[in-house]
Amino acid sequence: MLNGIVLTVQIGLFLIGLYQLVLSFFGLKLKKDKVRHAPKKTFAVLVAAHNEEKVVGALIDNLKAMDYPKEMYDIFVICDNCTDGTADIARAHGVYAMERFNAVLRGKGYAIEWMLRELWAMPKKYDAVAMFDADNLVDPNYLREMNDDLCNGSRVVQAYLDTKNPVDSWITSAYGITYWFCNRLWQMPRRNLKMANFLGGTGMCFESKLLKEMGWGATSLVEDLEFTMRCVQRGVYPTFNYDAKVYDEKPLTFNASARQRLRWMQGHFDVARRYFFPLLWSGLKERNFTKIDTALYSVTVYNVLIAFVFTVILMIDQARPGDPSLISIYNFVPASAGVLFMLLIYMQFPLALALEGVKSWKPYIALLLFPLFLLSWYPITFHAFFTQNNKRWSHTQHTRVLRLDDVQKF
Repeated sequence: MLNGIVLTVQIGLFLIGLYQLVLSFFGLKLKKDKVRHAPKKTFAVLVAAHNEEKVVGALIDNLKAMDYPKEMYDIFVICDNCTDGTADIARAHGVYAMERFNAVLRGKGYAIEWMLRELWAMPKKYDAVAMFDADNLVDPNYLREMNDDLCNGSRVVQAYLDTKNPVDSWITSAYGITYWFCNRLWQMPRRNLKMANFLGGTGMCFESKLLKEMGWGATSLVEDLEFTMRCVQRGVYPTFNYDAKVYDEKPLTFNASARQRLRWMQGHFDVARRYFFPLLWSGLKERNFTKIDTALYSVTVYNVLIAFVFTVILMIDQARPGDPSLISIYNFVPASAGVLFMLLIYMQFPLALALEGVKSWKPYIALLLFPLFLLSWYPITFHAFFTQNNKRWSHTQHTRVLRLDDVQKF
């Protein structure tokens, strides 16, 4: 029986990997057929901030300089449980400082939910809401791109997520490689196939009418993934804007990165547990492949966990004295076939760098250490499984100030 389970798991993981590999080919081509519109939509631009006095001023200056009529957007800094000068800096820059203090309901999801209630109660109304983190920087064309997408029928839009500091360390390079891959070979295929894209936590834009209809309701540790699931359940498919770029600061050290990714994985387990089966069943019943694809994405965290557990089991079995007692897929196919398949999967990453026009040599050199970054997801995910009930939000410290002029296409 155990042999049957091992084979079934290996075949299942192979098929999931093959599915994503095939899907990535649909991201090779960039479609540039968007209809352009004059500025029409008004925007409330929300900046989530917790003790971000070091970096929030640079983002506010950046947002105020966007290439969009100034009377058509307002900037609100959500000063969530701040004990520093974040609110004072926001006011000094001439934008709204929305101060929130709640020692129980902590975290970005709760802060956004509170801010939206405050926003709907204001006399001025906005067509859409854009959301950023305080450490971000934004290309000047962001609101014009969102305006175009909204006018063309999108109700939820995710911008292109890039990294502010991809050459600071091998860890930030690993994040940069991951982002370039996800934008081009994960998000773009789904956009080209008119499937649902996935929200990335910042650079998101929402039609106000939809937010009022649905409510925010995304208060897990991964509010972006949770809201994606809720949208797809309703038949609302988030779209991906390749031309609107948002730059996110990434942690410099492995330890800081591990803490951040642990929080993500804890949240992923929570969302997968609540949304996988309802979305999968709905997709099968409606013959809706987009819902099935989204359900499969929600359960990726379990794929990583299962792959790790069964890899350890097989390694222990191989290391024991005597002949191995477990049968694996490699008893039926040459080991070289498995190596070739893994190589094809890995080659997507340098391919993404080339497709995205990365010119600096440092991210290419970082590809040598990138497998360590990928492997580190296994113990992090394993730890997250046993601590998934920890809903405590952890803050990533940002102390380095970069301006948009400092950020370039690496």
